[in-house]
Amino acid sequence: MLRTGILNPGINSLLSRVRHTNTLVIADRGFPFWPAIETIDISLVDDVPRVLDVVKAMRENFGIASAVMAAEFLSENSPETRRAFEEALLGVRLIFEPHIEFKKRVPNAIGLIRTADTIQYANIILESA
Repeated sequence: MLRTGILNPGINSLLSRVRHTNTLVIADRGFPFWPAIETIDISLVDDVPRVLDVVKAMRENFGIASAVMAAEFLSENSPETRRAFEEALLGVRLIFEPHIEFKKRVPNAIGLIRTADTIQYANIILESA
């Protein structure tokens, strides 16, 4: 039985299938459903859990080469929120692009983890190291 780290069996299974340069989407509660992509929905109530909860849990055992976010995240959120994301992704190349371009990347992802995050444009595409 797992005692530490990510305990969710669906997330563990998904993460174990992500290989070098594959991508994984961590999405907020409002992100569109993509029928062709395996989705693990861990939303419970507003903001439980959040995108950063998942990212922080993954960082201990998952190599991230780069992260892509919507450029709109920068204009729609406070400096504190932006700083929290930057700190959680410290050492990871962070790329911002228009949300419409961001969504074009989604179909190439191995999977999607949907959270209950209410932060505007909190979605992240992580590229595995």
